[in-house]
Amino acid sequence: MAANILTTEAAQKANILLTEGEKGHHAIYLSVVALQAARRAGTACTKTRGEVAGSGKKLWRQKGTGRARVGDGNAPHWRGGGVAWGPRPRDYSKKLNKKEGRLAFRSALTARINDGDVLVIPSFQVSDGKTKSFVKALRDITDAKKVLVVSSQFEDTTERSARNLPTVDLVSASSVNTENLLNYDKIVVTKDALETFAKRTAPVVRAPKQ
Repeated sequence: MAANILTTEAAQKANILLTEGEKGHHAIYLSVVALQAARRAGTACTKTRGEVAGSGKKLWRQKGTGRARVGDGNAPHWRGGGVAWGPRPRDYSKKLNKKEGRLAFRSALTARINDGDVLVIPSFQVSDGKTKSFVKALRDITDAKKVLVVSSQFEDTTERSARNLPTVDLVSASSVNTENLLNYDKIVVTKDALETFAKRTAPVVRAPKQ
């Protein structure tokens, strides 16, 4: 299958808005950090002295034993007691406004286009759902090891044929993100996905205040 390198001229002809110079590099950083932070589970948890199983009874009387005064056995310095200042469930997600996110996506896409790493094909599908057929179809396009294939949508057989390939990913044009654009050697894009890219790189239009 013949593939054409997406040039800046071809991208502009497809109404894809590109950035100039190093504009948006910090937005890319913020976007990637936000995407990675959102994937963190934040489920690490330890029990405090109030949550561990154990009696609240005082271990021995306050006076007369010659030993230091103590409370119950759930204190952190006792074996089986609670944990002091241990991890608790938390939300690691970071807020990224729409304007910054769109700038980051536009800048990352521009960088990959400038490097000649975006290839355009008419369509991409594997009708028999076999991995061998997928690899052959992809090798006809590029010899890169890590490849991202972007289309408006994929047939079930095509998605099934790519499941066993850890270095290849199929992502719809509406859900591909900035991190996806940076993590692969080559990006293969179908023509119908360019329309979605044009919409996603367009400036954010704010609704007029009433």
